[in-house]
Amino acid sequence: MKVIDYLIKGILIFLLVFTPITFGAMEIWAFSIMELGILAIIIFWAIQNLFRISDFGIRNLKYEILFLSFFLVLILFQMIPIPSWILKIVSSKTNELRQVLSVSDSQLSIQHSNFPISFVPFATRIEFFKWLTLGGLFLFLLHGRFLEGRDRTTNRFLILILLIGAFESLYGLFEFFSGHRHILYLDGSSFVSAVTGTFINRNYFAGYLLMVIPLSAGYLFSRGSFQKARFMNWRHRLASLDGKTLLIAFSIMVMIIGLIFSASRMGILSLLLSFSLIILFFRDRRRREKKFSGPLVLILGLAFLWAVWIGLDAVISRFFTTSEDFKGRWMIWANTFQILKDFPLFGSGLGAFSQIFPMYRSFHIQGLVTHAENDYLQLASEVGFIGIGLLLILFIFLFFKIVSGIRSLSPWEPQRFIGIGGLVGILALMFHSLVERNIQVPANAFLFTFILALVFRPISQGGSLHPRKPIGRL
Repeated sequence: MKVIDYLIKGILIFLLVFTPITFGAMEIWAFSIMELGILAIIIFWAIQNLFRISDFGIRNLKYEILFLSFFLVLILFQMIPIPSWILKIVSSKTNELRQVLSVSDSQLSIQHSNFPISFVPFATRIEFFKWLTLGGLFLFLLHGRFLEGRDRTTNRFLILILLIGAFESLYGLFEFFSGHRHILYLDGSSFVSAVTGTFINRNYFAGYLLMVIPLSAGYLFSRGSFQKARFMNWRHRLASLDGKTLLIAFSIMVMIIGLIFSASRMGILSLLLSFSLIILFFRDRRRREKKFSGPLVLILGLAFLWAVWIGLDAVISRFFTTSEDFKGRWMIWANTFQILKDFPLFGSGLGAFSQIFPMYRSFHIQGLVTHAENDYLQLASEVGFIGIGLLLILFIFLFFKIVSGIRSLSPWEPQRFIGIGGLVGILALMFHSLVERNIQVPANAFLFTFILALVFRPISQGGSLHPRKPIGRL
């Protein structure tokens, strides 16, 4: 079975690199490869556990699976054609619009036609497979045998994520400041106005780094956590730093600078809030007078000084246009909320936003509005209060279980820092998604799922988060 473990690890490594590099996997061919890769992982996992059903640990995940299954069933229900009289009961506005838009020879045939709740069943089917594969990936990561008790394997995935984030930042900084202004093979001289890495949009790039930076900070602290008790002052700690620790700290600084020069206003604000949390949680608990983590303050301060030295004029100027951009977002939100009012229970169909929004748009704009600039409001308009309620309950349940597990750890447990860093990264992306599209980006959704499973995995395996030895050396 080691061959299967290597295959699974190889596919995971490929997907972690592939999804951000291919423009965030936004193109249909890219996220189709992502889905096929996840499907291959699940098939290998099923083969590996064919005669080990008890190892799935399903009993520890009954509530998570239940709410996720209900949500997927809801999406399937959106795609099933149902009689118009039933459609009128479950979604009267859908029935009304279907009657207006339908072309029929007689009113009698219209009354007896079957229509799905979703206005664009094909788009809903695409989104359904995204959710299905990511849900399957989450369950696999919680119970994949190749991660059981192997700190070195977990470390390598953490380092890979850190290296990808650092590469994205360095590449984006080079392309922007060199004047080359390309995104891989695409000439972006006409639309690249900030650091974007290999992502098409600055906000997608910022959302990706918002998850990587706190997780990397957690890994940095987990490496040295078992040494802290040995040193009495900062001179000893500074003298003890090895090359790998300094390289990780430097990579975090590079990612912070990359995010700053993305000029994503909400991304920068989310970074400051997330860093405030980890600075607070990573402080030295043995010294009660110390209210924050000195090393993280130093890393953040050096990164900002470096950014100031480079020049922040373009970034600062972006904040002067906040009111104008917010006005445009507010109009989109108002129209999206009207969609939710008309489709309150089951929504207009997952993935159907760009097709139905023109019917509700109350303002003039060049081009199409493809997203609502708010992941949650758009999702609510597509799946209704029932769908968004199921996901909200699922997330709250997972969140409190993760927090409870982290709180049960001793102050200097290595896994505690990784857990806090991963959770803060998830919350930072979700906060950023209040005014942007982030979770809908396949690369960000993939990393979101990976980190969520990484911090939740120990809890799902019996409630113990304690590794046998510190996560330090590779």
